[in-house]
Amino acid sequence: MHLLICAAGSGTRMGAGINKVLLPLLDRPLLAWTLAAIDRTTMITWVGLITSAASYEACQQLLAQYPCRCPVQLLLGGATRQASVAQGLTHLPADCERVLIHDGARCLVSPDLMDRAALALRDHAGIITAVPVKDTIKEVEPATQQICRTPPRERLWAAQTPQGFRVDLLREAHRQAVAQDWQVTDDAALFERLGWPVVIVPGEETNLKVTTPLDLALAEFILNKQWSKNHE
Repeated sequence: MHLLICAAGSGTRMGAGINKVLLPLLDRPLLAWTLAAIDRTTMITWVGLITSAASYEACQQLLAQYPCRCPVQLLLGGATRQASVAQGLTHLPADCERVLIHDGARCLVSPDLMDRAALALRDHAGIITAVPVKDTIKEVEPATQQICRTPPRERLWAAQTPQGFRVDLLREAHRQAVAQDWQVTDDAALFERLGWPVVIVPGEETNLKVTTPLDLALAEFILNKQWSKNHE
């Protein structure tokens, strides 16, 4: 299975001034934890690591310091996550029929979740990992901050990555996005707009996306707990 890792962000919400995937987390950069998890999977055979021009050299050094079992190709991304995935699709090996896409900032993803997503993708055109929402969600009118409605919680899931898609369909979805000026936050939303099915693969509560300093502290806490458990 082929995998694209999105790691071209600027880290604005982190307030760090550098790409957040390069921030230190315990004894290594955050992105090194992501790659280490992927390296322990049984099904990933090729990785395309999408980064920005500003982070390219640092990612080169990271890959040299933390080498992976499977081939990792460093790719330049675009101005948005959507543009970066579109760029990544142009660099997939010719024999790639299905691809997983993962956020580099989800450094706590387990190898088991990656493998389950890859297995599910064999049987579906599109999949996402997700967890049921625990909180009550309110839809709000932006101009007035007045509540419009309360969607039934049992129908709501919080999307995670990896997500996975048939490559031919995903390329067509991105072509349509450019043609119709669609701006989305994940690739599943493109499939939804086109009426193509995407199914849920149960995710993991610990598979958080590190976006803020609080997320980084939580990731450190979880990694410490996992390390302690594995060395009992």
